[in-house]
Amino acid sequence: QVQLVESGGGSVQAGGSLRLSCVYSLYTYSNYCVGWFRKVPGKEREGLVVMYTGDGSPNYADSVKDRFTISQDDAKNTLYLQMNSLKPEDTAMYHCAAQESSRATCTWYLSRSAYFGSWGQGTQVTVSS
Repeated sequence: QVQLVESGGGSVQAGGSLRLSCVYSLYTYSNYCVGWFRKVPGKEREGLVVMYTGDGSPNYADSVKDRFTISQDDAKNTLYLQMNSLKPEDTAMYHCAAQESSRATCTWYLSRSAYFGSWGQGTQVTVSS
């Protein structure tokens, strides 16, 4: 059973940084597309970055590619999202997600969050001006 648990959210002033963590339990015989998404009430879920576990190749949304960085620590079964230069518009609930995937399909998944079958419960990020 795939499980994902996020942590690391909180309140920060504009210009600050946060690092989110997602401890995961994935099937070791498969490759996955793992990613970070965010949701603001009343808006559609936004894909921030996806990464193919087979080779660690990331694909970022234009809105965050110069500020956010995804990384993975296999030894700790943890996915990270380093967020720098935070803005009030980054305020949202942040979720990690995972789905068995090929490398090509993972890139496609960035804008298609409905295809992810496993989600964490989310961690809230609030950025004040």
